[in-house]
Amino acid sequence: MSTPADRLTPDQLRTLFLFEALDDGQLDWLAAHGRVEQRAGGTVVYGEGEAATCFFVLLRGTVSLQRQVRGDDVEVNRTDQRGVYGGATQAYLDGQVEQVYRNTMRAVTDADFFVLPAENFAYALRTWFPMAMHLLEGLFFGMRDSQTIVGERERLLALGSLSAGLTHELNNPAAAAVRAAAVLGERVAGMRHKLALIADGRLDGRALHLLVELQEEAVARVATAPKLSPMAAADAEDAVTDWLEEHEVSAAWDLAPTLVAGGLDADWLARVQPAVGRADLASAVRWLTYTVDTELLLREIGDAVTRVSKLVGAAKQYSQLDRAPFQVVDVHDLLDATLVMFKAKIPAEVRLVREYDHQLPPIPAYAAELNQVWTNLIDNALGAMGDRGVLTVRTSRADDHLVVEVADTGPGIPAEIRPRIFEPFFTTKPVGAGTGLGLDISYRIVVHKHHGDIRVESAPGATVFRVLLPLTAGPAVGATPASPAELPGR
Repeated sequence: MSTPADRLTPDQLRTLFLFEALDDGQLDWLAAHGRVEQRAGGTVVYGEGEAATCFFVLLRGTVSLQRQVRGDDVEVNRTDQRGVYGGATQAYLDGQVEQVYRNTMRAVTDADFFVLPAENFAYALRTWFPMAMHLLEGLFFGMRDSQTIVGERERLLALGSLSAGLTHELNNPAAAAVRAAAVLGERVAGMRHKLALIADGRLDGRALHLLVELQEEAVARVATAPKLSPMAAADAEDAVTDWLEEHEVSAAWDLAPTLVAGGLDADWLARVQPAVGRADLASAVRWLTYTVDTELLLREIGDAVTRVSKLVGAAKQYSQLDRAPFQVVDVHDLLDATLVMFKAKIPAEVRLVREYDHQLPPIPAYAAELNQVWTNLIDNALGAMGDRGVLTVRTSRADDHLVVEVADTGPGIPAEIRPRIFEPFFTTKPVGAGTGLGLDISYRIVVHKHHGDIRVESAPGATVFRVLLPLTAGPAVGATPASPAELPGR
């Protein structure tokens, strides 16, 4: 695996930014306890979860860092910067945290490393920098605890807000279905009563057969009834009311709206009297009205249940709970699912505009995490605009990348703070209104996990966050910059 070579001299160690400020004695000690090792391109330098035995400093070559996410290896960094380091970086916390490698380092090309055993690295830090050790320990545990608490709070707040909106959206069709079911029971009871009056012996078999045929025709008309404008519906109801009153059918004003909604007019009703006779016309018309009303209520229940089903489907699409973490997805499905979750949060005077390029192909992605990106960007856009504005969600293609834009007409981001918006815990919201993790999380998902890019352009009345995602799987060499948290640079 590794081939020991000659050790670095103190002068060579001083050329590495990590050791440039050490004195001669410290450099001599490092030179005596460290060694140079080589790794061939494509091999593992150390593996996530293994006992952390060594501290590695890159001398030559390109390396990448990977993390295991639900069984998948995800590249989070790639760099060829001389002097970056990894491995047993937490050896100084021995006894306080589990000493294992927190990620996997791979040599992308043939690479040389300065390697220091973990116990020697820990000894040097604790002996040479005792005050810094106390500060580092406090920073490590303090940041870990605060980030855990704040991150969980951020997720709970987002989940609670979206859940409230989804509950509101589900309540409307559910309440409509309950109401329609209750009215349906009344109409079915009334239809049975009218049928008893019609079929008490006054109608012969032929007349009853004709009436049933008219009932079936009325049901068919309900399914194809045109949607009338308010003015056209009022005129049609007046005509049906006049016909019913002329034929001495009581409560004509109450029956007419149902008959018109079912696509029945005066000409069609004129066919009822020859079938049943004048004496039974009123009962027959009411029976047919109950039939139409029953069909309309069934359609209302069906529409409500379909809407509930679509909302549940959107929630499943948003959460991705029943799907593989990494999959080929249509980004428009993800955007639409997220917008459904936000429907109750979008103010009445904020206009939503979708500008989708449906010619875009599906892309390989972590769907649930991209939904988190859309959630953060849309939530920020709505927060910036307040109660009025235009929210635009746009997709397009730029070379070998799919582009998603979330634009708002808010006041814009001041130029002096724009470079900081992706920093952890930086927020422009009032105290208690935001944690400052949304854009940091989005940046990590897009750049580190999907090897894409996220950019912002802002002016008063026009702020655009632009997310670029590769159309094909696999990161480009050097596409991911070194992160101070994983592979520190200068």
